[in-house]
Amino acid sequence: MADHPLILDGKSVANKVKAEVKEQVDAFIAQHGRAPSLHVVLVGEDPASQVYVRNKGKAAKKVGIAGVTHTLPADTPQAVLMQLVSELNADPGVDGILVQLPLPKGLAEQPVLDLIDPGKDVDGLHAVNAGLLSAGRDALVACTPQGCMRLIAETGIALKGMDAVVVGRSNLVGKPVAQLLLQQHATVTIAHSRTRELDALCRRADVLVAAVGRAQMVKGDWIKPGAVVIDVGINRLDDGRLVGDVDFDGAKERASAITPVPGGVGPMTIAYLLQNTVLAAKARLS
Repeated sequence: MADHPLILDGKSVANKVKAEVKEQVDAFIAQHGRAPSLHVVLVGEDPASQVYVRNKGKAAKKVGIAGVTHTLPADTPQAVLMQLVSELNADPGVDGILVQLPLPKGLAEQPVLDLIDPGKDVDGLHAVNAGLLSAGRDALVACTPQGCMRLIAETGIALKGMDAVVVGRSNLVGKPVAQLLLQQHATVTIAHSRTRELDALCRRADVLVAAVGRAQMVKGDWIKPGAVVIDVGINRLDDGRLVGDVDFDGAKERASAITPVPGGVGPMTIAYLLQNTVLAAKARLS
């Protein structure tokens, strides 16, 4: 379709969100005499996790959020990790809690996520927040889906009545982004790697969100001419290149707007983590 599709620059949009959050933080400090606080728990020495946590800390500092990182060794017993989360739940000075995933081998993730106070669950992964989102009520919503919706909004498209296809059914992205699209009155289909005739289904989509975790699985000719394509995947090829779940070069020949990988959805996730921290702080002190 488009000779020149709109390339949705996640960095610049994330900077807009962060500027909005900074204003909210300043207002919060003026009202409450302290900054909203985000506590991140990092277990082990996974290099990717260390980078993520460092970036989260830097971003929090820039907007005035008080960021604290709790670092535990990889051989931390489950009970010790659970005790730390319980203490953060009970601490009135803690507004947001994020346990960096994946946890090292031998530690069960679900009991830890279930233990986090839903009001401090800035990752939006607690079953209570997932249930509130599903019921169309106010919730702390997972950060990446919120980032996807903001990028879609940047295109100016009205989602009402549009066909939206979400490829991927994770609790982190697929399910919540489908709920958010429904709230905007799109007609939503959730598909996945085992969906029959996935290519034909994708070709119907006015909006296609790919979050399946398979490199370039969505081919260029699967894209409906003029569609908005949001690629959540981030996969490293054998030659070291980072690519999404969509064949970008093929898809951009047909899409009206598309996110690049890297630099599309990725930067949005941290921006909405900061937004969630402010929302959690406000809700707790209102």
